[in-house]
Amino acid sequence: MKVGLLLLPFDREVERLRGVLAMMADAGLDHVGTGDHVSFWVGVGRDGLVDATALALLHPSLPVYVAVYQLPLRHPLPVARQLSTLSELAPGRLTFGVGIGGEDRREVANCGVDPATRGRRMDESLLVLRRLLAGEQVTHRGEFYDLDGALVLPAPEPAVPLVVGGRSDAAVRRAARFGDGWLGIWNSPKRFGTVVAMVDELAGAAGRQGVAWRHGMQVWCGLGRSREEALARLAPAMEAVYQIPFERFERYSPAGTPAEVAAFLAPYAEAGCRSFNLIPCAASTEAAVDGAAEVKALLGGVTAPA
Repeated sequence: MKVGLLLLPFDREVERLRGVLAMMADAGLDHVGTGDHVSFWVGVGRDGLVDATALALLHPSLPVYVAVYQLPLRHPLPVARQLSTLSELAPGRLTFGVGIGGEDRREVANCGVDPATRGRRMDESLLVLRRLLAGEQVTHRGEFYDLDGALVLPAPEPAVPLVVGGRSDAAVRRAARFGDGWLGIWNSPKRFGTVVAMVDELAGAAGRQGVAWRHGMQVWCGLGRSREEALARLAPAMEAVYQIPFERFERYSPAGTPAEVAAFLAPYAEAGCRSFNLIPCAASTEAAVDGAAEVKALLGGVTAPA
């Protein structure tokens, strides 16, 4: 079972950040993650691929997970170039999670994208992006993108896994057609197990066989000596980001000791989750790393279905 941390907020002091990454690797965590937004709600955001590059260069071996990149807001050709470049710098260390965003429709519209087209843009972009990342020369005439003999070399080696995030059935279909896995958020273990079966069935119907699926969950969590202490950190942090009451998230956002968080996550592992991206709220960065490492150790005995 893989467990990694998304760094929210991102530490701006380089040597401090380098030390945090070393601490994560020494604690046995499997990856470091970063999010992506252009201008979310009150103007906050990070560029996920810029962050991924910095993280990859600040530690020699820790894998990096972008979760999730707002792909419909960008053109797939320059994104393919960015991924090719990053893969040369850190081969085999990047997982590229993509999503359509949309909680803040103004962010999408301000990027010149009609929010109603996000899903169709994502499908077309993933179709083009997968071909470009495979080293194909791509001529494409679509609803949103036209390419004439586009080529991006070198193709990443090994290939960059593309994981599709989202809660909707459309996101599940997208993962089955174009992805190497599905990344859930704010869903139940029952829903997770249903999606795992759906992806397998839909991929088979599309002629995709033998995919080494990388299904995962993105989970905000509070870590502390008690549930009350952990909730006191988690609730205001989530409300500040999403601008809606914590009650909307509470049933999907564990809070408490590492043992309590691990117990919450175990049913997802049993349903087929292979990795967790934890977004921890704790007393300190050190406490978040230590808590996440303990969660990973406690999940080590959970067996996912084959």
